[in-house]
Order: sequence, then structure tokens, then C-alpha cells
Amino acid sequence: MKRCLMLSLFFAGLLAVQAAPKDSLAQAGSKKYILVIHGGAGTILKSQMTPEKEAAYRAGLQRALDAGNTVLKNGGKAIDAVQAAIQVMEDDPHFNAGKGSVFTNEGKNEMDAAIMDGKTLKAGSVAGVTVVRNPITAARAVMDKSEHVLLAGRGAEKFAAQNGCTIVDASYFYTEDRWQGLQKARALDSEKSRLDHDSAHAFLKQPGNRDYKYGTVGAVALDMEGNLAAATSTGGMTNKKFGRVGDAPLIGAGTYANNNTCAISCTGWGEFYIRLVMAKSISDRMELAHQTLQQASDEMIMRQLPALGGDGGMIAVDKDGNFVMTFNTAGMYRGFVKSTGETGIEIYQP
Repeated sequence: MKRCLMLSLFFAGLLAVQAAPKDSLAQAGSKKYILVIHGGAGTILKSQMTPEKEAAYRAGLQRALDAGNTVLKNGGKAIDAVQAAIQVMEDDPHFNAGKGSVFTNEGKNEMDAAIMDGKTLKAGSVAGVTVVRNPITAARAVMDKSEHVLLAGRGAEKFAAQNGCTIVDASYFYTEDRWQGLQKARALDSEKSRLDHDSAHAFLKQPGNRDYKYGTVGAVALDMEGNLAAATSTGGMTNKKFGRVGDAPLIGAGTYANNNTCAISCTGWGEFYIRLVMAKSISDRMELAHQTLQQASDEMIMRQLPALGGDGGMIAVDKDGNFVMTFNTAGMYRGFVKSTGETGIEIYQP
């Protein structure tokens, strides 16, 4: 009798497993997760980096990884993990986001941010905010608490304030290094009218500038439930003019997440990323042309981007947990952590 009961339970369990959807089985058996972050790409050379400054950047990246990893290892959502990581970097003056944002030609800090949930395709972003301490929180509020995707300027700030985001005086974002960077850019800018990226790019390419980079920060994650998310935040480009907005807050250009393919955050010369619809193009190559994440990112970042005259990088993770940190510049601040405990932080070209 006892043997018959055991056999009955065994076969009942087997039938239940056979009847379960494959996706459910994959998720039930998978507790893996991964978080990947970046702190900007550009001409970042070890020969021009002091040990103290390198240590500070590595420490900042580690704090961001720790914040996101804490969310994921406790079974939290990818969308919360990427926000947590971004907020840490926004509070770190070494990165061009939040507290360390660069100055516009008018001497202001105008910040952009975006966040996207790969499960629902919901997204939120803000552009040109000047008093929101953590722009990524405003982007999250747009996603969660409005029917919109992108809010800009004073309207975005008013919405952020009404929805619990921390508002600060504009002076909070001042850092001496960024202010001096603006003065150098202004000194090199001729009377001839230029696009914002031209003047900033020309200045930053000058020999002797020890920290030429696109300082956008970003994070992508895959959580234990198999959901993807992406987030990006930036102060833009030094000496930018006319209310310029780059690719970071534009869904599909600098930020994108879709559970069917991948989650992406870009950093680079935004005008070119916008023209290439960079993040969505990579996702489409995976979904429609059946390219791998590596193949799609290499095609867009290593070939199509420089072919147009642009440069920069990106991070991404796909639905299976594969990840890339692809860039065509001298360096990119980047790091990752996996559920397996494997982790790493890099700055320069391999």
C-alpha cells in the first residue's frame, strides 16, 4: 500500500512538471541575476590617471554595484536595482550625473535621465532638470505615476516635487572641477557659431585634458524572475547650448529594455546615438535578424557609430544573462556583478 502511494505521488508530480509551461519552469529553476553598470566612456588613459583618482572612480563604481546587488540578491526587481545603482553615481561628484554634472554655456547644470521596465515596456524620462537631486527618481516617477514618458524643464521639476522627489537649490550641483572645465571650454570657443557638441568636443579633445569622457552613467539588470531593466542619467556635454538634449532620456536611443531581447544603456556622443536609434537598433537586430547581443552591439558601436563620426560605448544584458560592455574609445568606467559572486570593475581598454 505504501509503495503504491509513493508511486502515485511520483507520477502525479511528473505529470505536473510536463504540464507546466516551459517559461515557468525556466523561471522557477533560475535564481540567477546580473547587474552591469557604466560611468562614462572616452579618452580615459591610465597614463593620465593618478592612483588616487583611479581609486576614487573604482570605489564609486563598487558602491553602485553594491547598491544594485543588494536589491537583486534579496529577490528584488531589476527596475529597482538599476535605480539604486544610478542614484549612488548621481550622488558621486566624480561622475557626470547629479552632483557631478557638467555646466552648460550659461553656467547651469541641466540633467537628463531615463528608466525602462523590460517586462511591461513602461518607461519614464526627464530632460533639462536643474533642481531635482536625483534625476533618476524623477524619471521613475514619470514612469510609475503619469501617463507620459518624457517630461522636460520646469514642468518636469514641478511634477517631481509633487511626487516626492528631493528638490535642492541649484548650487548643490556645483563642483569646482566642472566649473573650471566650462571656463576652459569658453576660452577655446570662437565667436563663430557652433553646435554644442562641436565646441565641447573640440575642447575636450585638446591635449592635456586628463579626463575627457562622456560621463553619462547607466545600469542594466536581469533579476531572478527573468525581467530586464535599464536606466541612464547624465549632465550632458560641457558648454552645451540652446537647451540641448542628448540620447540618454530618449527611449530607444540611449536607453531601452525589452524582456524579449535585452536591456541597454548607452554613453557617447548623443547626436549620433539618436540618429542611429542605437539601443532599439541593437534590440531589433537581436529580435528580427537573430543576432547575438555581442554581434548586434559590435555592429552598431564598433562599425556604424564610428562610420558616422561618433564614438562612445554601451552596456547591455540579454534575457539569458549574457552581457556586453562594448566601447570604441580609449576607456569606459564599467563593472558587473552576478548571482554566482563573479564581479569585476574595469576602466581602460583590455
